[in-house]
Amino acid sequence: MSYQPSLRKKYKEEIVPALMEQFQYSSIMQVPKLAKICLNQGVGQATQDKKLADNALAELTMIAGQKAVPTKARKSISNFKLREDMTIGARVTLRQDRMYEFLERLVSVALPRVRDFRGINDKSFDGRGNYTLGITEHIIFPEIDLDKVSRITGMDVTFVTTANTDAEALALLKLLGLPFKNQRN
Repeated sequence: MSYQPSLRKKYKEEIVPALMEQFQYSSIMQVPKLAKICLNQGVGQATQDKKLADNALAELTMIAGQKAVPTKARKSISNFKLREDMTIGARVTLRQDRMYEFLERLVSVALPRVRDFRGINDKSFDGRGNYTLGITEHIIFPEIDLDKVSRITGMDVTFVTTANTDAEALALLKLLGLPFKNQRN
């Protein structure tokens, strides 16, 4: 058999039966699963310094293990010195094995490196079963070399699930290992 991330194996063997029992699903296809993880980093200062956008692309590529694509401005806004098609951020969408590997690194290595970490907020759901986590410092990831960082930036990590409700998504993400602050059942 080919390589399979340990979190994916855990999902199939432990999490699916637990969710089926908790929500009384009649079919295994009703069990919510993680569809993708989207990483997004906006670089507002890139209008003044083009190098910041290039650094963001390189750093996001290192964190994700997959090439980041630049996000471009859709229209010009003179007050912000912004021109159309100017690079103002970077984003990556992770699926399948890379997604599970990133989630495992995030939970076991990166989040514990956050200063005064007491868990992540469980109120950032969008009503459709998706969860967004804001990270204030991208240097919590071990892939980033502190000596080469010119500016500490934040990023958004969005977990897109197939869950219909926030309660189902919360249960899924909790079982996948995300350390939520208010542990309510």
